[in-house]
Order: sequence, then structure tokens, then C-alpha cells
Amino acid sequence: MATLGDIGVSALINILSAFAFLLAFALLRIQPINDRVYFPKWYINGGRTSPRRGGNFVAKFVNLNFKTYLTFLNWMPQALKMSESELINHAGLDSAVFLRIYTLGLKIFVPITVVALLILISVNVSSATLFFLRKELVVSDIDKLSISNVRPESLRFFVHIGLEYLFTIWICYMLYKEYDNVATMRLHFLASQRRRAEQFTVVVRNVPQIPGHSISDSLDHFFKTNHPDHYLCHQAVYNANKFAKLVRKRDRLQNWLDYNQLKFDRHPEKRPTKKTGFLGLWGERVDSVDFYKQQIKEIDKKMALERQEVLKDPKSILPVAFVSFKSRWGAAVCAQTQQSKNPTLWLTNWAPEPRDVYWRNLAIPFVSLTIRKQLISLSVFALVFFYMIPIAFVQSLANLEGLERVAPFLRPVIELKFIKSFLQGFLPGLALKFFLYILPTILMIMSKIEGHIALSTLERRASTKYYYFMLVNVFLGSIVTGTAFEQLHSFFHQSPTQIPRTIGVSIPMKATFFITYIMVDGWAGIASEILRLKPLVIFHLKNMFLVKTERDRERAMDPGSVDYPETLPSLQLYFLLGIVYAVVTPILLPFILVFFAFAYLVYRHQVSLFTMLLYLYACCKVFW
Repeated sequence: MATLGDIGVSALINILSAFAFLLAFALLRIQPINDRVYFPKWYINGGRTSPRRGGNFVAKFVNLNFKTYLTFLNWMPQALKMSESELINHAGLDSAVFLRIYTLGLKIFVPITVVALLILISVNVSSATLFFLRKELVVSDIDKLSISNVRPESLRFFVHIGLEYLFTIWICYMLYKEYDNVATMRLHFLASQRRRAEQFTVVVRNVPQIPGHSISDSLDHFFKTNHPDHYLCHQAVYNANKFAKLVRKRDRLQNWLDYNQLKFDRHPEKRPTKKTGFLGLWGERVDSVDFYKQQIKEIDKKMALERQEVLKDPKSILPVAFVSFKSRWGAAVCAQTQQSKNPTLWLTNWAPEPRDVYWRNLAIPFVSLTIRKQLISLSVFALVFFYMIPIAFVQSLANLEGLERVAPFLRPVIELKFIKSFLQGFLPGLALKFFLYILPTILMIMSKIEGHIALSTLERRASTKYYYFMLVNVFLGSIVTGTAFEQLHSFFHQSPTQIPRTIGVSIPMKATFFITYIMVDGWAGIASEILRLKPLVIFHLKNMFLVKTERDRERAMDPGSVDYPETLPSLQLYFLLGIVYAVVTPILLPFILVFFAFAYLVYRHQVSLFTMLLYLYACCKVFW
């Protein structure tokens, strides 16, 4: 079990790691070679030009203005300058509400932390119950600050109960105020926006095939009959996969043409050439510019023919369509009511905005959707169950004393001071972070298999799965398996009737593991977020091997967005830890406060300074 010294070692390692990430970011962002990575939105909006143009060769890669190195931390105050209204106009309502989650955490936990530390710490420390249980249980000095140190049936528990009610009332009040503000912001935002097509449109799936009638005729007849006063028009969805392949091929050819044309413009005395064989390794050598122009002409003809074939072939029309109405009320009635006696036909939902549509899932039959959802539910359950194995391994690292009593031969290695501090104070949180790294990707794939038709819905479903996983495995699983590893010796040498008491005393002690996890994930992890190491490496690899034209370079500097399916469940876990341990082990609260404050500063910078959060879609806070 981690001691105060182990927590100190972990804090030192994570603070140094966070400082190293921040220092690396501050230095890398002012280098000309990284300008497109840290300011992509400025380039996309046309508000910034490359600093690599002009100057000597070295200045294209390294910032030679040494004055900028003296002010390399000026991004911190700059991140806080923009007001919330300006932030909404600049980055959208979703970004503003995302940041409000962090400020809500501070509003909730700052008063709770002050009260808990001033009152509960003194109440817990003065009880000294664990002093008499140290021979039965594995305890540490930090556990004396928890509720486990209070004697059974002590009147001191009334202090904890009273503060628990007080904290609950405060949290409910702050949530009520925040939801009221968010709802008001959403109404003002929607009222200020121009009308959009998706507000009047419904997506209709499982359209039945009527003999002698096309899908379009069936749609037109059905909605003119059932919604005569509000129906406006419809757009059927076509299976144009072959046409899409031709479009992608044309884009590649156009890119090669632009590249060779650029080479010729730079060196007009020498026309670029290529071989027509496989990968340009053999075959007749021809003029590259003329070759790609001819290839584009030929593929344009193929695209025109394929387009006509798709429009003429009734089999290419899928049993799904977008139906538009004359009023939003008519669209709402259609989207929220059953359209047929057969509940598997004429399925209606609000249409996502065009950027939000996940086209691959539009035409999945109803029966297939039901089977997919059942299979994914079973798969998620199995995944949660089998992930208990790595969770148990992580807890074995966090509870070395319990292992020492059961396996004494490990003691000589474990008792080395630095190794023990590293294993108990830093490695458990890092190991848990490692095991959780690939999980959001797996859950997103599962959500796609379920058959949802909107990217925002996919992210919400993946986020829900991830939160349940965090609740069951990370929170409850860590508590149960951690308690088992801590008290193995007690479980083996006491009456079964005493096991619930042992578990009850030990659960508050698991705060030490969650403290190490918060420092790894919420301190060093958030600091690594601002560095954008993954986009940085990918951009330079693409720029080195794949970029041929300016369009390629724009694609390579894709700013991406906040990973909602991972970020929001993690945020919910921090709120859960703070609420649960506020009375049980209040020493955990300052670590959560540092996370909320630091994460707000980092993400405020990412939003306000144009470096991130270019969303694929705008859900107008429906996500929240």
C-alpha cells in the first residue's frame, strides 16, 4: 500500500513529467517547422502564412529570434483572454460547454475541499482506530486521514453524515444552476442561428419494396397520404460505391497532376516524365503532365457513365431516404411517431446534419440491427469481465505488503526503497492508463457495428460504454480487487463473518491508488495533451513521405478534435471519485482540484488559440 513517501515520489515524477511536456510544447510551438501543427486552424481560415517562406535555410526549421524564447510561456495568459461569448462565436457552443464542465468541477469541489480538510481531517486523525488494527490489516500513515480511522459506533460518524448531506445539497444546487445556464445558452444559440435543412428533415429507413413501384414512388405516395399538409419532398439514397471509388481515384490523379505541374512551373526547362508500368518501374516513358491530364479525361467519362447507370438502375436505390417537411412541427411529429402498423417498417428519426451522417449504416435492415445490438451487448459484458484480469494485475502492483505476507520470497526485491516507492506510487496508475489506451477504439468499433447512423450518436454510445467500463472496472473493480490483494493475509486467517468488516475498513484506503491514477492521468496526461505529440509525429511523417502538393499538406495538418468517447467518461470518473471520497478520504480532493484547474487551462488554450477542436459536426450541445 502506498505511503506518504510513495505518494510524494509519484507526485514528483508526475510534476516533472508535466513540466517537461509543457516546456517541450512551449519550445516546439515557436519553431517554424512545427507551425502548421500548433496553428492549423489559422492556416485553414487563411489568417496565417508559413514562417518558412523566405529567410535562410536554417531559419526555415529553427526559430532564430531569441527574444521569443524569453516569452515562451506567454500562451498561458493568452488562453484566458477570450470571453465566453467570443469563444462561442469563434469555436462554437459545444466547445464552450465542454470547458464549462471543468469550471463546474472547480465550483463544486473548491468549497467541499476547504470544509472537508478543515473538519474531517482532524476528526479522522484524532480517532486512532487503525493503531489497534495494524496487526490485523495492512495500513499506512495516509489511511489515518480516512474514515477507516474512526471507531465503530462512534459519535464522530454524525459529523461525516452531516457533511455528506451538506455536500449532496451543494452538488445538486450547482448542477441545477449549471443545467439552467446551459439550457439557456442552447436556446439563445438556436434562436440566433439561421434555419438549417436538417431541422426540417427526417431520415426514413426500412422503406418497403412494393411490386410495380420504385422506392421513390412509394415514399412520395406514403407521405402525401399520411402527411399531406406538411410533406415537402424527399431524397432517396443510392448505392454509389463504384462511383465513390472513381471519385477517390480522380482525386489521386488530380493530386499527381498538380504535383507534376508544380515541378514543371519551377523548372520549365525540363518537363517531368514517368513510366506507364506498375508503380512507374517499367513501361514506356511519357510526359507526366499530359499523361495525368489524359487519365483524368478518361475517368471523367467513366464517372459520367456510372452516374447515369446509378440513377437509371432501380436496384441501386436503397430502402432509406431523407424526407423534408414544410415546418419543423411536421418534421417533429414524423420523427417521434410510429408510421406503420408494422413496427419494423418506415422507421423514422431526426436526420443528422450532412457532416454527421455515417453513411455505411443507413441501409441496415431492422432484424439485423436487433441482432447486432444484442451481440454487442454480450460482447461489452464479456469485455468488462475479462478486463478484470489486467485490473487485478494493476492492483497487485499497488498492494505489495499483502503480497509480501503471502509470498515472502519477493520481499528482498520489493523492499528496496526506490523500487518500492516507484511500484506503489507511480507504476499502478501508469499501468492502468496503458491498459485503457486501446479501449476507446474497441468501443467505437462496437458502436459502429451496432448500426447507428450519426457520428455524434456513435460517440455518445461509445462514451456510454466507456463510462460503464470505468465505473465497473476502474472504480468498483479496483476497489474490490485492491482490497482483496491488500488483505489477503487477513482473509486467510480470520472468520468468514469478519470479511465484510475487513472490506468496509479497507475500501477508504483505496484512495491512495486513485491518487496515483489522478496524478498520472490528470496531471501528466493532460500536460501531454497540449504537446500534441501524435499529430506532431504524423504530420512530419506525412510531410516527409506523402505530401506532394499544398492540398496534401492541408490534409496532413488536420487539427482533429477532442476525443469525446474517452475524455467525457474520464471526467465523469473524476466527479465520481470526488463525490465518493469527499467524506471517506478527503485528502484525495486537492489532487482532483489540481486536475480540473490544469485541464481547464490546457483545453482553454486548445480552443481559444485555434489549435484544436475543429469538429466534424456541430450537435448544439445535444451531446451534453
